[in-house]
Amino acid sequence: MSSSSSDDDSPAAVEPTPAEETAVEKEPSLAEETAVEETAATTEETVPAIAAAAAPVIKTSSRASGSGPVVRFDISQSSSSTTIAQTAIESLKSILPNNIPSSLPSAPNPALTLLHDLETTAQITALLRRPSSGAGDDNLCRWLYDTFQSNNPDLKLVVLRFLPVLLGAYLSRVVSRRKSLAGFEAVLLSLYAHETNRRASQPLAVNIPDLTHPSIYHESKSPLKNNATALNLAVISPSLEPHGMVRSTKRARIVGVALELYYTKIDKIPETSKIEFCEFCRMWAGGGDDENGGFKKEEAAEAEEAEEEGIGRIPLPWEILQPVLRVLGHCLLGSNLITKCKKNESTPLFDAAIAAIRSLYLRSMHDINPKAILATGSLVRLGNMAMESADEIDYTEIPFQTVINL
Repeated sequence: MSSSSSDDDSPAAVEPTPAEETAVEKEPSLAEETAVEETAATTEETVPAIAAAAAPVIKTSSRASGSGPVVRFDISQSSSSTTIAQTAIESLKSILPNNIPSSLPSAPNPALTLLHDLETTAQITALLRRPSSGAGDDNLCRWLYDTFQSNNPDLKLVVLRFLPVLLGAYLSRVVSRRKSLAGFEAVLLSLYAHETNRRASQPLAVNIPDLTHPSIYHESKSPLKNNATALNLAVISPSLEPHGMVRSTKRARIVGVALELYYTKIDKIPETSKIEFCEFCRMWAGGGDDENGGFKKEEAAEAEEAEEEGIGRIPLPWEILQPVLRVLGHCLLGSNLITKCKKNESTPLFDAAIAAIRSLYLRSMHDINPKAILATGSLVRLGNMAMESADEIDYTEIPFQTVINL
């Protein structure tokens, strides 16, 4: 598959303003930031109030907010990756309720150590799932935003690692819209701006093989046309337009682009994050994976807990469902998963992925969505084939009894 996007990985900061979507971004002052936070709860389209400055130093402010004093760390693009990671970890200490391991800042690669530290990531996940998370004054959302603006690619992976739980909370709450979710939307806009800059206004496209053209595997019997050498391109993601705020009509596209960015780094994302994503997908589908569309007994407790947190069935337009299925496809058929399934080994990621895909298949059947039925049904069949025993007959091999001995 060939992509027409650019490979520029330079970070792109987005500073939304209350004006129209194409307004020129600028860094807000503290007064402007406060004004945005005060009005965010009453406006339909919330404006994130987060900015990144220029020196690797931690800043604190005594300004009152629902999440305590504001904790920020500023980023210098000229600083080393290790220094930036150490600064980010130091600022994270004042946000988390419990202490983080003292070995994190002194590790050879602090960002990667943080990415795979189960204790610290569990604390961040718990904070993101709180009912009060995601507001404009949420210090953890500020930290995620500032961290993604760094030039350290491993720190960007740390932010992407928490995208499933962030989307799980955001997509479920945004339907009711009982309060401002400017903190969550600021992080999503940061991811969207990064992809907009990386793709350089180019769509993502793939070249679909055309059987009317001869190849090394077959000869074409149909007469060649004048455009025989033309590429048969299919656009899987249109070109992106800059957005300064999350409008209801653009929300699915912004979330879908964030998931596409998550998919591009899926091979570097820890398995725990992928399992969380699969579990949220099953909840978003609104049902379990059994024949009656309900949850199994061992999953009932998790479903009740998710219901208490407000995580449940959400609208799934194709802009969101397509990247979701791409991620689930990797979780289902990723490296070493099929081999382990053939050996009847326990594979938590495969089990979570097949459960999520079955739930989405039931949802697409309920919604009578032909495109979704075709995609999810294909993944279900692939998952069932992967679970077949290795001792079964391989129909691609010639049976011994059909061989003629001369």
